[in-house]
Amino acid sequence: MVDPSALLLARAQFAANISFHILAPTLTIALGWTLLFLRWRWLRTQDTAWLAAYRFWTKVFALTFALGVVSGITMSFQFGTNWPGFMERVGNIAGPLLGYEVLTAFFLEASFLGIMLFGHGRVSERVHLLATFLVAFGTTLSAFWILSLNSWMHTPAGFRIDNGEFFVTSWFEVVFNPSFPYRLAHMLLASGLTVAFLLAGLSAWQTLRGHANASTPKVMRVGLTLGALLIPIQIFVGDLHGLNTLKHQPAKIAAMEGVWETERGAPLLLFAWPDEAARTNHFEIGIPKLASLILTHELDGEIRGLNEFEGAHPPVKPVFFAFRLMVGTGVLMLLTSWGAWWLLRRRGWAPERLPSKLLGWTALMGFSGWVATLAGWYVTEIGRQPFMVYGQLRIAELASSTPSAHIALTLAAYVTVYLALIVAYVHVLRHLAKKPIDELLHGTGEAPRSPKNQEVLA
Repeated sequence: MVDPSALLLARAQFAANISFHILAPTLTIALGWTLLFLRWRWLRTQDTAWLAAYRFWTKVFALTFALGVVSGITMSFQFGTNWPGFMERVGNIAGPLLGYEVLTAFFLEASFLGIMLFGHGRVSERVHLLATFLVAFGTTLSAFWILSLNSWMHTPAGFRIDNGEFFVTSWFEVVFNPSFPYRLAHMLLASGLTVAFLLAGLSAWQTLRGHANASTPKVMRVGLTLGALLIPIQIFVGDLHGLNTLKHQPAKIAAMEGVWETERGAPLLLFAWPDEAARTNHFEIGIPKLASLILTHELDGEIRGLNEFEGAHPPVKPVFFAFRLMVGTGVLMLLTSWGAWWLLRRRGWAPERLPSKLLGWTALMGFSGWVATLAGWYVTEIGRQPFMVYGQLRIAELASSTPSAHIALTLAAYVTVYLALIVAYVHVLRHLAKKPIDELLHGTGEAPRSPKNQEVLA
């Protein structure tokens, strides 16, 4: 029997690790494609501002990629130290999917990252552009395999169980399980929004602090345009994802909406305080029938209550509040991107003409993508509880017998290191953002080959 305190600490340790790790791919997935766009704009226009933007954000990509690799390795170790039962039971499915990610995506990224970082001026423009494309493609391919495994854990398909061990009956059904298309699209869009607001936020900060350069207006325009375009698409995809979750994980939906009794025409709770002991909500503020309309597209659509899943539903408070944090952040993203884009367009795409309060707010929203992603990730993963593989394997069955004191010690060490790394990461971003454009163009000792560019620099 696993010690309940050890189980709780093991869950907290893995949550801390995955929370830190997900920050990196959330940026690098879309940032790779953004770099490809910046590179293409430089080749198309020969405007050195685009080249400076490319070099700056390439450094950010490399820094973020390194954090992702380090935290990813640590996370893999935890499968053996804290959750040995997972690989023992599900290794025939999880092992190959993780292996595909390393063999196809990670090797592709690692192979061409060096060319992308240090090859400009040393290889042809075509080869360098190709290297940037392959790195971007590799990050997306990595997301494909990881989200395939994660989605399978939520909506398992294409398997059979023999003596407690999972075996594949159809790899197609395993990879393209019922929630995979929605989860992949949702995550890719989340990455795009995270990058969009970091682009806009850091550009706004540069403008406010007097560190803007020729690339700042272009980067801010790219960020706000990307955010304004992607947030409505994300809302649409989120709606489809919600319909899929209602079908396959109704207990998660009940926790998200704070619905205790099965009902038709359920209200959308703007605020409430779920009470699991009393199995009710306190201080409810809601809009009648709106939850049913959003989730079932019918005013009197039925939402199953948590009481139907007693003993097999997730903890309600974390899911309930994380979902509202995600949605609230998304609404702020919509208002910020549309409002700032409209005003920036009217001011001739010159950030310095924007009101200082708007610049300050945009800068504050720079890491809003991380906030929304983490909140959404908590909804997804806590909402799967108490199962590791939904409906098939409970978490308590798979934990190790590691003493709780040992787990607590390593948890404290992880959290300390990760907080230090986050602080250092933000500090490095600020340091890079202060660099003048000449240093960005010549800091690596490379000289762009374009005669037109050389003439501009002269």
